[in-house]
Amino acid sequence: MHSPLLITLIAAILTAAYSQPTTTYTDCDRTFSCGAITNVTHPFTGGDRPSYCGPPEFHLTCRDDTFPELTQNQLTYRILELDPTRNILVLTRPDLYNTACPSEFHNTTINSVLFNYNVPENEELHFFYGCNTTARSVDPTNLFSCNSSGLNYTDAYYVVGPVPTDPVLRIISCGVSISVPVLRSSGDFLMGLEQSIGETLMQGFSVSYDVPDQRLCSECNRLGGLCGFDSGLGQFICICGDRLCPFVVALPPESSPNGFQGNNDPNRTRMQIGLYIAGAVFAGVGIGWLIFYCKQRIKQQYATKSTQFVARNHLNKGLKTLPPVIFTKKVTTYRSSKSDSGVSTYFGAQVFNYIELQEATDDFNASRELGDGGFSTVYYGVLPDGRIIAVKRLSEHNSKRVEQFMNEVEILTRLRHENLVILYGCTSKRSRELLLVYEYVPNGTVADHLHGKRAKSGLLSWPIRLNIAIETADALTYLHKSDIIHRDVKTTNILLDNDFHVKVADFGLSRLCPNDVTHVSTAPQGTPGYVDPEYYQCYKLTEKSDVYSFGVVLIELISSLEAVDITRRRDYINLSNMAVNKIQNSTLFELVDKSIGFETSSTVRRMVTLVAELAFRCLQQERDMRPSMDEVLEVLRGIRNEDLNAHKVEIVDILVDEDADSMPD
Repeated sequence: MHSPLLITLIAAILTAAYSQPTTTYTDCDRTFSCGAITNVTHPFTGGDRPSYCGPPEFHLTCRDDTFPELTQNQLTYRILELDPTRNILVLTRPDLYNTACPSEFHNTTINSVLFNYNVPENEELHFFYGCNTTARSVDPTNLFSCNSSGLNYTDAYYVVGPVPTDPVLRIISCGVSISVPVLRSSGDFLMGLEQSIGETLMQGFSVSYDVPDQRLCSECNRLGGLCGFDSGLGQFICICGDRLCPFVVALPPESSPNGFQGNNDPNRTRMQIGLYIAGAVFAGVGIGWLIFYCKQRIKQQYATKSTQFVARNHLNKGLKTLPPVIFTKKVTTYRSSKSDSGVSTYFGAQVFNYIELQEATDDFNASRELGDGGFSTVYYGVLPDGRIIAVKRLSEHNSKRVEQFMNEVEILTRLRHENLVILYGCTSKRSRELLLVYEYVPNGTVADHLHGKRAKSGLLSWPIRLNIAIETADALTYLHKSDIIHRDVKTTNILLDNDFHVKVADFGLSRLCPNDVTHVSTAPQGTPGYVDPEYYQCYKLTEKSDVYSFGVVLIELISSLEAVDITRRRDYINLSNMAVNKIQNSTLFELVDKSIGFETSSTVRRMVTLVAELAFRCLQQERDMRPSMDEVLEVLRGIRNEDLNAHKVEIVDILVDEDADSMPD
């Protein structure tokens, strides 16, 4: 069977297949990192990732080790955010970063085949420079000047959305105009005079991108390869080790519009033909040997299978007789039922199979970690039905963790509010691990944006921070009206979507506090820096405990400082102590984050001062001195509404003053 002729034939085939010169491909397993954007992989290249690791349109550069940049159609864009799970970028133009007066005028253009900024999150912002405004009787609010950077356009306008034909604007003849996409939420703030043109441009615009040959890349990964791109041939390649993979990556034509339609590389064709022949020869040899081997071992195989069958039955029997988890009296009994659709539920939440969630998270791959809370880790996942999820994996399976698990399931299934995270379901209490399945909230936490990995993006302008405070207060007010005390209010538990709307999360420590009781007696739990001092001293948990924690959150929004920082001086380690001291001594300006415009805008200064006064009331040591959450929400909404009304008054005042100045004596 193993004749010398056969061996010689196989050797000749393999030699012919591999005798052609080959190119080495290394380092495609590395990632690109720059500033706040880290661990970027295919299709992007740059940094430690060579150019053959992805298409040239996705090449990135790192500017001053701080900002990644993408160049398209000879225009460079700064990347503020990169979400590979949704194929979304947030870009801004460096020449229009915090200014509407570039040195050269270019419309925003980008590769329309691979990138798309015509998405619902965006709208157009138009700039008109050097316009003929001699007939203007009043100055509209959208007038600005460019008299620096070598420009001298004193009559310039911006228009958000479609360009109107309003004759009051008198945009009859303009020297030059450009269009720039911006986030729709930013455009709304600009139109409402809640932020400046510069702030609007700094927040960038959203871009969706398509990964070329995505399905081929997935198949390459499944077969153990890494995705790359041959710029010479203009086609996808699959890399194994430092060489092209010795197999063809292809999908059935009827289900794969991106599959290969052929291969024009004669070197690879010869190699593939050689491999097919060699594979057929080896298969014939292997089948013959396998038949002989099986005949000799059939009895042993049968005996082995019988033993395994008995062992499995024994194991299954043992699993079925495992005692249920014992809960303390504090925990409500776990109600299990079948819904009308036949899906098992607990408290109305879907019960997921552990294996299903294991597959959805790629076996809880470390690269899919969204956050680590000490007692749990959260992973990104995709369900078979296409839902994008966040899976919370409790690190222990003891009675305390089970209590928190049950608590969160019961609370979240009974609550519905636009600013509370949605719980899709959980695993069974008898699962090998306790897993909670939530909606995926893509924009990180408030803590990330204030003093974490996203802080350098500068996206949290003052109007956005105020809105975060209002929506968080709205969610907490709803909880309190539902007799729920959150007990772990902090910026790491306030999630943000792409429009910076709030989703309050993590109800593992929450407690039910019915209206007919004044407090719940329980050992203090929570996060240092946020825990109500009276609760800590007296073991009495009330709704005012959440109010204190929210006061710390307000100070974080004002200062961008962490709630606890041991590098600060001893009496300022806790941010709450620092804030109370600064406010009492009328030195609030020393606490406020300079980037939000406290020193340059009288409107922002007034609003921040009012919010600081509210935070001071929330941080009172005695709970009876603190406002209710309902009152906190009312005050915050009043501050925002006062600002909007103030803008209207200021505009009217300006127009009246100008009209008065123009009147004859």
